[in-house]
Amino acid sequence: MTTSFHPPKPRALTAPLLVDVATGRSHADVVVRDGRWVNVHSGEIIPGTDIAIIGGRFAYCGPDASHAIGPKTIVVDAAGRYLVPGLCDGHMHVESGMVTVTEFCRAVIPHGTTSMFIDPHEIANVLGLEGVRLMHDEAVAMPVNVHVQMPSCVPSAPGLENNGATLDEKDVAEAMTWPNIIGLGEVMNFPGVSNNDRLMVAEIAETVKAGKVVGGHYASPDLGLAFHGYVAGGPEDDHEGTRAEDAIARVRQGMKAMLRLGSAWYDVAAQVKAVTEEGIDPRNFILCTDDCNAGTLVNDGHMNRVVRHAIAQGLKPVTAIQMASLNTAQHFRVDRDLGSIAPGRIADFLIVSDLAQLAIDEVWGRGVKLAEAGKLVVEIPPYDYPQKAKQTVKVGGKKVAAEFDIAAPKGANSVRVRAIGVVENQAPTRALEVDLPVENGLVAMDRKADICQIAVVERHRATGQVVNAFVSGFRYAKDCAVASSVAHDSHQIIVVGTNKADMAAAVNRLSEIGGGATVYSGGKELATVELPIAGLMSDERAEIVAEKAERLKQAMIDCGCTLNNAFMQHSLLALVVIPELRISDVGLVDVRTFEKVDLFV
Repeated sequence: MTTSFHPPKPRALTAPLLVDVATGRSHADVVVRDGRWVNVHSGEIIPGTDIAIIGGRFAYCGPDASHAIGPKTIVVDAAGRYLVPGLCDGHMHVESGMVTVTEFCRAVIPHGTTSMFIDPHEIANVLGLEGVRLMHDEAVAMPVNVHVQMPSCVPSAPGLENNGATLDEKDVAEAMTWPNIIGLGEVMNFPGVSNNDRLMVAEIAETVKAGKVVGGHYASPDLGLAFHGYVAGGPEDDHEGTRAEDAIARVRQGMKAMLRLGSAWYDVAAQVKAVTEEGIDPRNFILCTDDCNAGTLVNDGHMNRVVRHAIAQGLKPVTAIQMASLNTAQHFRVDRDLGSIAPGRIADFLIVSDLAQLAIDEVWGRGVKLAEAGKLVVEIPPYDYPQKAKQTVKVGGKKVAAEFDIAAPKGANSVRVRAIGVVENQAPTRALEVDLPVENGLVAMDRKADICQIAVVERHRATGQVVNAFVSGFRYAKDCAVASSVAHDSHQIIVVGTNKADMAAAVNRLSEIGGGATVYSGGKELATVELPIAGLMSDERAEIVAEKAERLKQAMIDCGCTLNNAFMQHSLLALVVIPELRISDVGLVDVRTFEKVDLFV
């Protein structure tokens, strides 16, 4: 059935009704009987527990709720199964799923996610504040809790890239008045914070003034004075750690260490050793996904996947669940409503038959059953994006192979160039130096040495600009090209290939369809995912997008690529705030120094 969803009334307004149900003076809407209560406040699992729900909130959690059962009460028999708080994703980008907020929710609710804290800085880089508002308003209409962080760095690195829109402290101040804004999104310009950049200082100040949380992003292994300056500047969490010492350093400084397991980021195993081996208090650790593509969401899971993985690394199940529920809610200062099964909280919970495997039988949100046996049992109405949001890819005319030529210095027979080195399953890259031959005055690729070309094609203002460089790590073994209008964070078109004609054809295809991702080989289109909304999101169902994404993945494999989740790696090669070497429409950027560098060494 299709339902119009509304959040429960504020707790202060419903307290008298909750009291009446808890004491037996009124009857509950729903009573769940004989569950094993996973209590994230006390760290216990309490058998023989009943829970009573009224108005979308828990009223009673205890040994016997028969006093709350009336003739209209829905009674659910948990039959000794576990009652688990709905899972929270503490940091994520909906756009990475290539779907809208609605379709993201449809995909993840059956996996037990009932609260998300999203940073829509991808659409902000294309459509600015208007794009943020579109996703904010869509989030409000969901049957689960989708809180929005106002993007902080649009563009992520001013002067080192150009994008479709910019945001400043005035935009942040306006967004802080919107009903569903939870705080400031990840502050990626970490040198700016450490150096008291005027804009970063002003945006953080507006967030603090509004009493909301400042998200962090310290993408450097340097834990010296620059790190201390960043923490002093105000960011309150960070998901960019990759080592146990990163997590420990953040927690010791009063930050929340966010451990992520996305489609391509596997940072939980190393960092969770801070708890399992070093004995650090787990209350300041939060689990998140950051970026998950549609295939992962539909086929593998979401926060349930992260919790299972954390348990497999040695965490007790209750501790892992705390990191994906109460810890997250406390961090964002919404724990009076979310993050636990306890009186007064919104009735988001899971009925789970196997706790270690987190085998989810039912998902309830706001006191309504939303999913059972891995399938939605409610329908969420689609959300229509305006036509303006679907006209964002403008490349300035048809591209030809010659635009991807790289002229060598006059008279050179070989050259030494900088190349981006992809690191599997991690966001950072390596800054490589490689020797390449020169053929007919042009620098040639070296397929045997796994060196192919990468280019950024400007798509926001139709300038026609193309910036060329080299990349290593994809292992493409035949003529091919992969192009995408998803290119974090400025979202120009990024194309990687071994054949310039295929590179041109792939870019032209994206221009025709208004954005997306495509694979070409020998002049033929092998797979395409159409993403017409801002060149980032599909207007199709998540299952369809997942199927197309799987075909895209297989096409990349057929071209020789063996990287895990290679498209996610591809899409981040223009992210000029994560070391070491990146490419933008300005050129090659050394993120260790935040400086543009020459292609030729």
